[in-house]
Amino acid sequence: MIKAEWFYWLVGLSFLVMAAQMYTDRGNPRRRGTAAFWGLIGAGFIYSTWVVEKKAPAEPLGAAVLVMAALAGFGRTGRGTPRTTTPEERAASARRLGNRLFVPALTIPVVAMACAVGVKHLSIGGQPVLQEGSETILGLGIGAVCALVVGMVMLRERRVSVPVQAGRSMLEAMGWAMLLPQMLATLGNIFQVSGVGDQVGRIATAVLPEDSRVVAVLVYCVGMFAFTTVMGNAFAAFPVMTAAVGWPVLIEHFGGNPAAVLAVGMLAGFCGTLVTPMAANYNIVPAALLELKDQYGPIKAQAPTAVVLLGCNVAIMAFFAF
Repeated sequence: MIKAEWFYWLVGLSFLVMAAQMYTDRGNPRRRGTAAFWGLIGAGFIYSTWVVEKKAPAEPLGAAVLVMAALAGFGRTGRGTPRTTTPEERAASARRLGNRLFVPALTIPVVAMACAVGVKHLSIGGQPVLQEGSETILGLGIGAVCALVVGMVMLRERRVSVPVQAGRSMLEAMGWAMLLPQMLATLGNIFQVSGVGDQVGRIATAVLPEDSRVVAVLVYCVGMFAFTTVMGNAFAAFPVMTAAVGWPVLIEHFGGNPAAVLAVGMLAGFCGTLVTPMAANYNIVPAALLELKDQYGPIKAQAPTAVVLLGCNVAIMAFFAF
């Protein structure tokens, strides 16, 4: 049986190999900090196995996160010079392959879908081929490995170090911002456990007119938008605003349809994703990868759409969720 932990170990090993490459790159003036940052992530993927199994304490992971935050916050990470293909070589390959360049990328969802739908039902000797409950994540990992093989065959590349160097270049280009969504989602859970949602709920209940359903809808949707803008992740804002307004006011008090209220509320939060630099994967990372002159260019382009969509979500919830 293929276990999900194997995929996490592979990811962790990849980070550790790239961290070793970063450490030996003399072209990066902050090579030690960069290598330490990504090396801690790789070690965390592997060490977490024993934490989940209750065989090791979780405190070292928390300490690693604090060290990583310090490295990023004090500017101890940077960009090196990966030993990979030149821009001229990549341009020549692009002209030669054309749209076939999308084949490796499309391999990942195809293989992931095949694993989640077909392979999950296969078994050998009474044991499932894929660990039960982890078919999707395993499909993603298997798809990534298959895409790597397909890409190397297409590009006639025999050295595994070349795609590893290219992956390392992307990590250094995106930097710490790549991990921001995961950190912020965790922050949302911390807010929920610490009772922030309950406190916001008390304030909202005291301020909201008792019989004004439209105002309650507006507060919930705009609150999702605002919290997502501040926290950078709709999944982090969702437990706070749902505990405060969504469930007690819109669903229990006004009798809203739970699926409709919560789904549209999440969509309202996604509108905030379009206008916050905290949503690094959507806004800051693309600007860095495309080397845009204005790092806030995506946000400025998306802001009008975000406002219009927020208004549409408010109207949809007010008229169709009750």
